Amino acid sequence: MEYQKINLDNYVQTGEGGTALTYSNKDGKTLVKLFSPGMGAENAAREFLVNQVVYRLGVPTPEPLRLVTDGERYGAEYELIPEKRSFTRIISEEPEQLEPLTLRFARLARQLHQTPADTAILPDMRELVRYHIGRYEALPEELKERLLAKLATIPTQAVCLHGDLHIGNIITDGTRDLWIDVGDFAYGCPEWDLGMTYFAFQSMSEARAQSIFHLSTETLKKHWALFARAYWNTEDAAEITARERALAPYIALKLAAMVSKLHNGKGPVSEPFLKAISAYLR
Repeated sequence: MEYQKINLDNYVQTGEGGTALTYSNKDGKTLVKLFSPGMGAENAAREFLVNQVVYRLGVPTPEPLRLVTDGERYGAEYELIPEKRSFTRIISEEPEQLEPLTLRFARLARQLHQTPADTAILPDMRELVRYHIGRYEALPEELKERLLAKLATIPTQAVCLHGDLHIGNIITDGTRDLWIDVGDFAYGCPEWDLGMTYFAFQSMSEARAQSIFHLSTETLKKHWALFARAYWNTEDAAEITARERALAPYIALKLAAMVSKLHNGKGPVSEPFLKAISAYLR
């Protein structure tokens, strides 16, 4: 696929994530997302193609426009939503919005997870996870075998998954709520989405929470508690705990796949990640 060269002098950096930076065009019409150096043009191309599929399916998301490069990094340009703010940004600036936005987010997540997926077009999340784990050269072979054996027991459902579900990946312009960062959009059990959301909000360091979400870890934990009750429609603490425990294998598998993707299947896996993967793989 062809990447069109852009001049970043025409853009202003407006966002930062774990793997990419975003830049708004000074014309106020488009936004560019550029992946970190070394992640490869293939990651940008795959995410762009998935964005095109999701947009054509009618899922509310900004329109993907073209693949771009600044000469070193690769990414894509998207429709810029005027006056947009992420749910996390709103909560950071207006703490009283934590509960209403969390309840709204839970409703939107349930709607997404109840949306039938076109399995002829979208990938099966199990196969995405299998691919990334299988190609990860630095993953200990014994752990890889255990992960793939566990993956073989995971069921599937023909419903839509975001792939990176959290309140930083939904924006609003006051009228519309739109999903962003849909490069891992797929179909499967909602537990794939819920597992990584739970892990991130229960395990993230204070520095990373502030950097990515502009929120404290205490606020993220409050958000999860509100979200869990609303999403699962229960106030029963024992039921919520049981549902959280059932997320463990999905967390282990998605963690391993995520690290593989970040390192393009080649980089080292850190000891903390190995411990986390093993802890959830039970």
